[in-house]
Amino acid sequence: MESLVEKIIFFTCIFFPRLLYYYVVALVTAFIPAKPKSISGKITLVTGAGHGIGKEIALELARKGAKLVLWDINKANNDETASQINLMGGSATSYVVDVAKADDVHKTAEQMRREVGDVDILVNNAGILYGGELLKLKEAHIRRTFDVNTLAHFWTVKEFLPAMIEKNSGHIVTIASMVAKSGTAYMVDYSASKYAVYGFTEALNEELMKLGKNGVKTITVCPAFVSTGLVKQIRD
Repeated sequence: MESLVEKIIFFTCIFFPRLLYYYVVALVTAFIPAKPKSISGKITLVTGAGHGIGKEIALELARKGAKLVLWDINKANNDETASQINLMGGSATSYVVDVAKADDVHKTAEQMRREVGDVDILVNNAGILYGGELLKLKEAHIRRTFDVNTLAHFWTVKEFLPAMIEKNSGHIVTIASMVAKSGTAYMVDYSASKYAVYGFTEALNEELMKLGKNGVKTITVCPAFVSTGLVKQIRD
């Protein structure tokens, strides 16, 4: 009985106030929308910008005046996105990066800071999806899924967050998935990796508030299935 009472007290003191806070914020913003944030001239890094959601995000941000930095493991696709942005009068610089490799992220980040500057907005979008029955998944594929979908966020944030904290200004955008809200059959590895990155961003936001850095914002976006190359294998 004592254990149950302790659990009830813990939930009431820790989770209920937070839940109430989010409901109040949602209610207020529904009637009083926040003023749109200008991103004109902001250095914005998008990972996985060579195709799919990442490419569309980059194009839309360019239309709004952001200065794009594009990261992707596929040089041809990434250069094509940069070319489209530059042809429409925007600004984009592309780099070939494997975000799953911390050393690669670090080296490219240093080069990028010298050539372009500090990142104002970081969009962690790069992702990979193998899919299939859990018992048939290869170990290498499971590890690669977490390296790209989850651990890469640690490496990019560790590179670019210090400058944001110093200025108390910046934005970190996490592209997760609806499977971060509800696990999906034949996507156990992918679902778990997206659950993890959802928790990563939520915890990071809490940490930033504890540090008093309320000028550094975070947001997690959870798209449903989108018709991109990423989900072709699942469709098939």
